[in-house]
Amino acid sequence: MELKDKEFLEYIIKAIVDAPEDVKVKREVDERGVLITLNVNPKDMGMIIGRQGTTAKAIRTLLRVVGARNNARVNLKINEPEGSERAQVEQKEEGEKSIDDIVNDIK
Repeated sequence: MELKDKEFLEYIIKAIVDAPEDVKVKREVDERGVLITLNVNPKDMGMIIGRQGTTAKAIRTLLRVVGARNNARVNLKINEPEGSERAQVEQKEEGEKSIDDIVNDIK
């Protein structure tokens, strides 16, 4: 039995998150390879990303291995939903600044 990349990702993510019914996975193929887009409940973003992105990196590595077995280049895009705990933490760390404020500070 061959486990496809999309089903593999769904299985892993649903096992990690608290709201598996909110997991949405979309698969697109183009000339650069396979792009899998992941959407999860905002409260589950921290679990998917992990500390310093370690969980997300591990998931991407596993997807690349599955893709290599099927002669495909697989990339994962994780959509960060509005109101995710990770976005709120980052915003608080920045002193409640908006993205525009941060970009203007850099300039």
